[in-house]
Amino acid sequence: MILHNFIVLEGIDGAGTSTQLDIIRNKPGTERFLFTAEPTTYETGRFIRRMLSGEIEVSNETAAYLFAADRNEHVNGRLRTTGDRNLITGIREATKSGMTVICDRYLFSSLAYQSINCSPDVPRMLNSLFPLPSLLVYLDINPDDALKRIEGRGEREIYEKKDFLEKTVAQYRLILNEYSGEKGKGMKILVLDATKTKEEINAAIMREIKALEVKS
Repeated sequence: MILHNFIVLEGIDGAGTSTQLDIIRNKPGTERFLFTAEPTTYETGRFIRRMLSGEIEVSNETAAYLFAADRNEHVNGRLRTTGDRNLITGIREATKSGMTVICDRYLFSSLAYQSINCSPDVPRMLNSLFPLPSLLVYLDINPDDALKRIEGRGEREIYEKKDFLEKTVAQYRLILNEYSGEKGKGMKILVLDATKTKEEINAAIMREIKALEVKS
């Protein structure tokens, strides 16, 4: 199922998805856009962020379940927002009301990250019922370049290691190939070189967003 007016930005840590979310937020003509990210800022997402920081240790399978639970509230929970057009939960309700939702990470992150240290069947099963976005933007970057960006941020999260990110990139490529076929029918996939300037990347993203708006 495709969820119209729903756009997802994906890529490994350091790819620049959060940067692009902020740039789009400040673009004219996005007054009816809501902006969000996974893990969410709701209680379910806050627990995951503690896990990602290394404060709480859970099994790989438990992590997959936690991400899926947070995603379910994100998509199917009631619409909750804060100032500056931030969406906390309620993606489905927001899109049905005519808002466009831009999300930093979604189920593709779970399929890529959680498939490495536990059976890929677990994240696939947990995420099989969630709707797909109308546009998936993947920012492609190699782990060395990504880690150079991450080093400037200070502390790293548990997944921000070269060997893990190399495996994650490989998983993302398998996922993109899979969803470029019948499984992703109706979803546009845009792959961009994340080493280009943020302005070049944003221009390409905005062209696709405007194309979607014309179709709808």
